[in-house]
Amino acid sequence: MSTTAPIPPITGTVTIGVPVEKAFDVFTGSIDTWWPHAYHIGQAEVAEVVLEPGVGGRWYERGVDGSECDWGRVLVWEPPHRVVFTWQISGSWRFDPDPEHASEIEARFTADGAEQTTVAVEHRYFERLVGGQAINDAINGGGGWALLLAGFAEALAGPAGEGRS
Repeated sequence: MSTTAPIPPITGTVTIGVPVEKAFDVFTGSIDTWWPHAYHIGQAEVAEVVLEPGVGGRWYERGVDGSECDWGRVLVWEPPHRVVFTWQISGSWRFDPDPEHASEIEARFTADGAEQTTVAVEHRYFERLVGGQAINDAINGGGGWALLLAGFAEALAGPAGEGRS
């Protein structure tokens, strides 16, 4: 049995001025409002990014032509405090249906009082991916989860601080 050396996880943290329930709802239920549409693997321009609620839910992109391209599945669903989902995208930027080749993204939501939440994300197990070091390097080179969480915070701020959900 061969083993692959661990590739360090990519992390990010942001503190936002909304209750923990709102943060979880927008992160999961309105991922399309903050996930950059330029970050996709399908052939068509992205119309929508979807993270289906509940264990087993799909994480995927829907193209403007109606096509769908899977990215992963929800492994843990504990609203409003924790969600874990797979990233099943190989180093060649294609969906890999084998769950043994999946990295994981864990997001934890911690209330800091009634109107503030800290969101901590850890994207881990890149060594499981075919071409995992290339994926890790690309994510880090693109700003990593710090950049994505900045977009998430902006989506929550939205017009008049309402966010979209």
